[in-house]
Amino acid sequence: MSGGFPEEVDAARRAHPFPPYLRERAEVIVRQSLRLLFPHFGAVGACTPDSVRVELDALSRLVREAIASVLTDAQAGAITSVYMTALPGVRDALVLDAEALASGDPAADGVDEVILAYPGFLAVAVHRLSHLLYGAKVPLLPRLMSEWAHRETGIDMHPGAVIGHGFAIDHGTGVVIGETTVIGDRVRVYQGVTLGALAVHKRLANRKRHPTIGDDVVIYANATILGGETVVGSGTIIGGNVWLTHSVPPRSLVQFESAVNARTPDDGIEFHI
Repeated sequence: MSGGFPEEVDAARRAHPFPPYLRERAEVIVRQSLRLLFPHFGAVGACTPDSVRVELDALSRLVREAIASVLTDAQAGAITSVYMTALPGVRDALVLDAEALASGDPAADGVDEVILAYPGFLAVAVHRLSHLLYGAKVPLLPRLMSEWAHRETGIDMHPGAVIGHGFAIDHGTGVVIGETTVIGDRVRVYQGVTLGALAVHKRLANRKRHPTIGDDVVIYANATILGGETVVGSGTIIGGNVWLTHSVPPRSLVQFESAVNARTPDDGIEFHI
């Protein structure tokens, strides 16, 4: 061992701005939150309201301790209150997400199977939790939560993305959704879809870099939609493997020219790329 290396490691650890085990804390917050929201993620079956209150208190302490390790105690208390108060609404939103997946996938044997087995549901569930902390400007912790879901599912969703109700990610592997993406209600995406930025310069960090997707849009496998000014109108269908960098009006069908025989929605506009 070369001289001075232990001293270098010691200095690096002392200078490290974040507490130890922050990744582990993020994972525990996700797991405990999901266990509270859905019995599918829990190890215990029947319970009582009092036992649920005990779980709520334990989760609240866990969240507060994690936030207090990166912010002040006062900030941690206020943000934890927001997180805990929002959980019922998150559960309601996730039920709609699960129902959207189950109703749109012939292979799904009901909502319970979706919650238990579908990676798209898990990724969206973690996103809705991490988005709460992102909106409260908690540093790093929400990104660690989303990266846990990324490792588990292969779906990369930045916690800053704004996502409407009834969102369905089918199959999901390789899906990428960028920080400033805005997605409307009842949107369905398939594996390999990228909602990304046209440019990745650091000077664009505070600008909208990712697309806006309207309500009732379907985006098929391996489609790529880029740019902060790109708006996909409501009711549009984006075909597989499409590369889109400009806006399209509502009720459009966007596809490769090789798919010219595909049916166009009534009153829509067909784009061949």
